[in-house]
Amino acid sequence: MKQTDKTIDNRMKTHSIRLEISVAFISTMLLTFILWFVINFLFMGRFYVQKKKENVIQAYKQIESAISDGDITSDIFNQEIRDLCVRYSIEMLVMDTGNQIIKTSSGSSEASKSRDYLSELLWDNITQSNKVHEGLTVLDKRDNYTLQIYKDNRNDIKYLEIWGIVGKKENFILVRSTMESIEDSVGISNTFMAYAGTVAIFIGSMIVLIISKKITDPIKRLYRISDEMKELNFEAKYDNDSNYKNEIDILGQNMNELSETLETAIKDLKNANIALKHDIAKKEEIDEMRKEFLSNVSHELKTPIALIQGYAEGLKEGINDDEESRNFYCEVIMDEASKMNIMVKKLLTLNQLEFGNDSANMERFDIVEMIKNYVRSAELLAKQKDVTVKFGRYHPIFVWGDEFKIEEVLQNYYSNALNHVSGDNIIEIKLVHKDGKVRVSVFNTGDPIPKENIDYIWDKFYKVDRARTREYGGSGVGLSIVKAIMESMQQNYGVINYANGVEFYFELETK
Repeated sequence: MKQTDKTIDNRMKTHSIRLEISVAFISTMLLTFILWFVINFLFMGRFYVQKKKENVIQAYKQIESAISDGDITSDIFNQEIRDLCVRYSIEMLVMDTGNQIIKTSSGSSEASKSRDYLSELLWDNITQSNKVHEGLTVLDKRDNYTLQIYKDNRNDIKYLEIWGIVGKKENFILVRSTMESIEDSVGISNTFMAYAGTVAIFIGSMIVLIISKKITDPIKRLYRISDEMKELNFEAKYDNDSNYKNEIDILGQNMNELSETLETAIKDLKNANIALKHDIAKKEEIDEMRKEFLSNVSHELKTPIALIQGYAEGLKEGINDDEESRNFYCEVIMDEASKMNIMVKKLLTLNQLEFGNDSANMERFDIVEMIKNYVRSAELLAKQKDVTVKFGRYHPIFVWGDEFKIEEVLQNYYSNALNHVSGDNIIEIKLVHKDGKVRVSVFNTGDPIPKENIDYIWDKFYKVDRARTREYGGSGVGLSIVKAIMESMQQNYGVINYANGVEFYFELETK
């Protein structure tokens, strides 16, 4: 009970490996996304501004190069300016020293504003003042350009801009891009990443659950198989129909082989254990039989030996000198010696049958002819006791068995019937052929066997009426010999009580 409780506690403490794998992978994905989102939130804006700075400076330098090397009024220059403005999402303004707009990417109103603003910037540069407009922050100032952030309070818009004076004609250039577009792009990017990350985590979680199930299902099968093996049930096997095999599949095959090996070993052990128990039981049975045999033999021989000894001593001492008395003494001695001889022969026969030393010689013979011959040979004994023996007319019936031993069974039944017949003094032998078997029965009129004794009549030396048995010289071994013979041929036998007598029977196969 304690072991079972301990096993249950261990199972309750066991965590699902699928759950552990899923939690590990999903947690890793979630932490990766959070880290990615935090980095994006903290550094995306700075990175975007930095890239925008590089793009604005690159656009300014390309415009500066175009103005220095070519005609800014040409179609080629116009095309280059349009491409730059579209590529980098910028606005551009070029003015001459007379404060006249030469090139612009904006409308006339925007160009006028830019011109006014550029004039102020140029004036500030000339006068070296620190601040012209409120909200102006200089990021980088060099000989040929100034990079700054400017907030226009009129429309509350921030600009990232670069301006300078280039070319031999000293044209003034202003290139700028709104900061709002940068901030909007960063916000849109962060929002998109949040949505995309959520969807990715959900889809990834589903994929992880599916993959973890595929990985852990074989492990669960191995776990269940090991549970069955622990209970000594080796029917559960690990199956893998796929041609692809990994380490888990190889482990499953090894467990199958281990299961078969253990099953074989346990079977061999059980068989050896059964054989050992059988040997022990047989030895104990033999010991008991030996003790019982010695006890019964000594008991059965005690009376005839005492009689022989007494009558022999009487002859020696000449108690009766007349010839008739001496003849009587000699007949008693010879009769008791004959009984002892018959009993010893029967005991030897029974001993050989019980210990399997006398195997049955199975052959096919006519049971009807054998019974006729025996009844004919025993006819004199029946006449001496004034017994009527009945045996009907039967066609030949061929049976399988040891003819010599079957005749001995019939002899024991017949002699037993002769010794116990009374009343009408009838012995009837019948044959009943049915279902591939024939039943041979020997019935005698007289008193039925008491119910309390009927289960013991097949035991060695058992006698229902000892006085009567002694009278006809019975040894109590005949029915034990019948039992041993019929069981050696694995056939049925028995006894049936009737109101007017007793019937003993045995069966033989006809096929």
